[in-house]
Amino acid sequence: NMHYVTSDIHNDNQKLELLLKHIGFSETDHLYIVGDLFDRADYAPDPVGVYCNVLKLGERCSVIRGNHDVWLAEYILRYYNMPEKKRAKARPYEYNSFELLADRMAPVDMLELAYYILSCPLHIELSLGEEKYLLAHAATTLPEQPRGEEYYLMGDWQSDLQIEKGVYGYISICGHQNLGGGRIWKNESRTAFVVDCGCGFESGRLACLCLETKEEFYV
Repeated sequence: NMHYVTSDIHNDNQKLELLLKHIGFSETDHLYIVGDLFDRADYAPDPVGVYCNVLKLGERCSVIRGNHDVWLAEYILRYYNMPEKKRAKARPYEYNSFELLADRMAPVDMLELAYYILSCPLHIELSLGEEKYLLAHAATTLPEQPRGEEYYLMGDWQSDLQIEKGVYGYISICGHQNLGGGRIWKNESRTAFVVDCGCGFESGRLACLCLETKEEFYV
């Protein structure tokens, strides 16, 4: 059984499905998605498909909250907690996800999606053999030195330094920024990886890293 990490799918369900085929994802494998399932893609965007595929994977998939996911969840909760008369005048959601989801999902399912997003962790600590991993959307920290939500979702100047150096004793894996120009970025010591490769933009790619072998996959 293998463990894989991908991130920043950004509504591109077609690339998600292609990736699962490309890595030969099996019943005994596990996929970690380090944030940003939703928003952005303006070429055949399919947030419903992304959501359904993640739910179909069930316990074989762990999702970490990304900033776009949280923005979407918070908007859904605000919108459906308004009186219906006020909804028509509500500020539209900045990205395409809300409208695309609402066209195909009932309000109760929209709310369930919002609660699902907000139930996902901000970071995960994982041990595989002798290697220990820290997974988060934008930045990781030592487990005994937790930070606030904004740090894990967006990072800051300190997290940029941390990505360069890594976190001592761990391998950090994040998404959030396409540092490698379409390839998985890694620091010199291979203790930090950034797997966002621009998916959600038409020229971008969806990347995936196998934790056991460090093999990189792209679609």
